[in-house]
Amino acid sequence: MIQLYRAVWRVSGRQQVLLIVLSLATAALAAAPLKLQQLVINLLVEGGTVERLVWLCGAFLGAVLLSAGLKFLLNLRISVLGERVILMARERLYGNAVHDTRAGTTEPIRRGTLVNMLTAEAEVVGGFAGSAIAGPLLQLGTLVSVLTFVFVQQPRLGLIVAAVVIPQAVIVVALQKRINREVRARVTALRDASDRISQSDLLETDEAVAEDFRLTFTIRRRIYAFKLSIKLALSVITALGAVAILFIGGWLVLQGRSDVGTVVASLSGLARIDGPWRTLIQFFRQASTVRVNYEMLTRALAPRG
Repeated sequence: MIQLYRAVWRVSGRQQVLLIVLSLATAALAAAPLKLQQLVINLLVEGGTVERLVWLCGAFLGAVLLSAGLKFLLNLRISVLGERVILMARERLYGNAVHDTRAGTTEPIRRGTLVNMLTAEAEVVGGFAGSAIAGPLLQLGTLVSVLTFVFVQQPRLGLIVAAVVIPQAVIVVALQKRINREVRARVTALRDASDRISQSDLLETDEAVAEDFRLTFTIRRRIYAFKLSIKLALSVITALGAVAILFIGGWLVLQGRSDVGTVVASLSGLARIDGPWRTLIQFFRQASTVRVNYEMLTRALAPRG
């Protein structure tokens, strides 16, 4: 993974700095709507003026619009950078293949493998570059911002929100290792099929290619089973966390040790971190898959003398 990030920084370091700044600014605003929501609910429960309600709702709308604008700009920059790196990777792959052919190298890239690299594999690796740093930084920053807010308001509820995250992380890391092995096997099978189709008579390779396709199908089916198992486990754990917040938060309110706004804000906080947390998990899975593809592309991407 370190080699992958070194390569990403080498080709896009200057652009990544701007993405980092936008990510931190967006993450810093994550808790603002939760605090304003808490204030509005407590205002309605405890009583207050219409003027203050208008001010709080206006501030809430402003925070949401500012956050949405920053996210739009960040995602646009991420997408453009990813496409730029894809173009760079394809140009280098094709240039290296042409160089090897002209030099008469003893181990040129097979044509089918080259086509697969230029299309699917370059897109997977190059597209990752845009979100390699800004993506996880935004989600981690959002998690920290929201968790800090909930902890400050009610430490017990903050512990529940944190407890939802830990077992999910363990499950994802354990199953992703198996998914990585399946991804490597799938890429190899597709390369073999591409080579047979591009270099041999179709009638002679019919059964071999069909076998590669069947193997790819079997691998993809296992990958889907692992991914859906992860999704199911995350959903169950999140639901248990919501029930715990309702029970413990409700008990604290009945005991006069908390308020309704804090409980609602904690539930909103759990929902608020669910999106970034799932995105972060998805990013981890994507990064693991990209690392496998990058390792398989490294030799072809290496500069030629």
